[in-house]
Amino acid sequence: MATVLIVAPVFALIAAGYAAVLFRFVSDSAHKGISEFAFSIAIPALLFRTIVVSEFPDVSPYRMWGAYYGALALTWIAALALSVLLRPRREDSEDGVVFAIGSVYGNIVMLGIPLTLSALGNEAAGPMALILSVNTPLLWLCGILQMELVSRKRTGSALSVISPVLADLARNPLMLAIGFGVIWRFTGLGLTPVVDKTIELLAQAGSPTALIALGINLFRFEVKGEKLSILAMCALKLMAMPAAAYLLAKLLDLPPIAAGVVVLFAAMPTGANAYIFAVQYQRLVNPVSGAVALGTFLAAVTLPVVVWVVGMR
Repeated sequence: MATVLIVAPVFALIAAGYAAVLFRFVSDSAHKGISEFAFSIAIPALLFRTIVVSEFPDVSPYRMWGAYYGALALTWIAALALSVLLRPRREDSEDGVVFAIGSVYGNIVMLGIPLTLSALGNEAAGPMALILSVNTPLLWLCGILQMELVSRKRTGSALSVISPVLADLARNPLMLAIGFGVIWRFTGLGLTPVVDKTIELLAQAGSPTALIALGINLFRFEVKGEKLSILAMCALKLMAMPAAAYLLAKLLDLPPIAAGVVVLFAAMPTGANAYIFAVQYQRLVNPVSGAVALGTFLAAVTLPVVVWVVGMR
């Protein structure tokens, strides 16, 4: 019953966002604004305040990164191998990179943050920040560099490929919130009551707004074309990656909260950033779109199991 109380409200808010678009309660301009508010203001406020005021468990970042990104690397390799079986032609190697991104790039912001905080509480803030701080730059850089390698179309130095990504990340509100949160925490100044209450009000809007935004954004993703590829990406993302994360968390003897964050983040369905990557290279756009849509719906079944397993650890 406790697992239902954690997961059901999360997916109810996603369904509410989807229904708002379906029944045209929200206009095109309005749902763009909701998404921008969630990711430019509310979620950054949530991350900043949580990092500043929360008590963090004593955990090695290297063990956490080893568990999460070790699981990600294993899943990435499995995805590349599976892609070769699905697309044996050498000229489809670029598709393999996008297939791998769709199999590992989880929705850890829209869905992962609200669900993890609901399941594990504010003590999860530190471990979450450790993963969030390197997740986007690492995946984008690995994806871009591997795409450059397999396509053999490099037109400049590695720095010219990487620098635009780093410039975008330097302006990313989530990255800025994590960075400033860590810096402010180390100052030991804390937050004055007025400032704390103001940020808290914004932070309280973070999780529900992000979930509503996820439901709204799901409306534009379709399940069409290459059904086998879509199912394979969903299976790798929703089952293989969290299973690998669970085993690595045990092997590395992570504390319960840190292990819970690693496994829950690994179990998140394919996120919109994977779709953006596919669109950027015009590869597997429909299959990745389908993985985002179908994966999120399937996560309503798989995530309660993962939350229960994390609770039993």
